[in-house]
Amino acid sequence: MALSIITNTFAGNPLDRSSERRGDPSWLAEKLADAGSLAVAVWNGKPLVEDVVGEDGKPTSVQIAYLRADMAQELAGGSEKLLFLGLWKDIAVFAVDLDGSADPVEGPLQGLGRFEELRGIAASMPPADAGILATARSMFEWRRRHRWCSACGQPSEVGDGGWKRICPACKAEHFPRTDPVAIMLAVHEDKCLLGRQAAWPEGMFSALAGFLEPGETIEEACARELMEEAGLTATSVRYHSSQPWPWPSSLMMGLIAQVDSNEARPDQTELEEVRWFTKDEAGALIKGELEGAFAPPALAIAHQLIKAWVEEA
Repeated sequence: MALSIITNTFAGNPLDRSSERRGDPSWLAEKLADAGSLAVAVWNGKPLVEDVVGEDGKPTSVQIAYLRADMAQELAGGSEKLLFLGLWKDIAVFAVDLDGSADPVEGPLQGLGRFEELRGIAASMPPADAGILATARSMFEWRRRHRWCSACGQPSEVGDGGWKRICPACKAEHFPRTDPVAIMLAVHEDKCLLGRQAAWPEGMFSALAGFLEPGETIEEACARELMEEAGLTATSVRYHSSQPWPWPSSLMMGLIAQVDSNEARPDQTELEEVRWFTKDEAGALIKGELEGAFAPPALAIAHQLIKAWVEEA
């Protein structure tokens, strides 16, 4: 459910997660066997999608290519690769995690769609579909990385429809993790600061960002990252919006931070260059009209932070 007028890409998953039903194996089994239940397929991190075709017969957008849930269960071969995503009204929606080198659309899923990188197609999908796929991808990445009990080292097992892992040896329970990231647009007077990493495409500039550390507030993380990466002191921090980011499973918390100086310097570790942009320059940047520089695409919260600042009165 969207609670804000600001809905970034990958937010707005419309499914009722029905967490109170996850722990009922009989109910889950009944829904998996229901001919009306649906499933999302993910192969090596790529979702199964299909084109939406307009009246002229040409593709207009991309959407999830749903499978029947019982087919997904057969492909999964057990609970380890299945996930209960939630309910769309009364329809149960699951996800199946497929791996291996052989593309399933050349085998059991032939003619049912194609697998695409989510980052490349998200902007051309309905927001609800992008949100559902981000949830599935994040969850499968968490499960793939946490197959072993962190308490005793023994193999763990899936529980609660895929939303929990249980260690049969020491009985420890493990739950999905989301890594919080503060991403901030630093502003001084009439300019904003953007930086670039050496590994990025030449000319790309973005907002500064960093992971929160234990015992740290969002505002403190913002101030620390600004000082560490650009030598700037934050004087105030305000929240803009947040974005689930399923690579592998982060929550980007977008901020606009006032700083006390325009004397920024890159740390040469995280950032190789920082640059101040006027509102006119930043506006041209996000439109792709500034010579020699460009911003992240519109699906990234960094783009939306720049856009929000440019459009402020």
